[in-house]
Amino acid sequence: MSFLKLSTFVRLAIAIVISISCLLASPINVQAETLSFSHAQLKNRDFSGRDLIGSGFANANMEGANFENADVRGAVFSASILRRANLKGANFSGGLLDQADFAKADLSDALLVETILLRSTFDFANIDGADFTDAIMDGGQRKWLCTKAKGTNSKTGVDTRASLECD
Repeated sequence: MSFLKLSTFVRLAIAIVISISCLLASPINVQAETLSFSHAQLKNRDFSGRDLIGSGFANANMEGANFENADVRGAVFSASILRRANLKGANFSGGLLDQADFAKADLSDALLVETILLRSTFDFANIDGADFTDAIMDGGQRKWLCTKAKGTNSKTGVDTRASLECD
């Protein structure tokens, strides 16, 4: 009887050791929490330097908000208002920014690599040094941005005009 108890204990101990070994051998993928600010009134809010990867800002009013140097890769800004927002140095790469209003926004040195910008507006926006590499946008929009484009992105070293594929 005691041999049976010892055998059960040994099997349990081996199972625990194997389970722990499997857990330690497999990588643990830790991701930042994604937040949803969709349909929110976020005028003049400060998001500068924040890690907001994959967060949602669809249909939000962020007029005058500060996203300077924020990491918003893969975030959704569809139909958002970003008028007069400070977006300097923000990383929007891989994000969805269609139908967004960037009037008078500061997008200088921002990363908009592989973003979707269809039907977004950039009236009087500062795009000096912004990187639009592989961004999807309307032809007229690209042509208009090319008239304003200058500078080189400090993070990627890409010329703004080259990233927009200007003539």
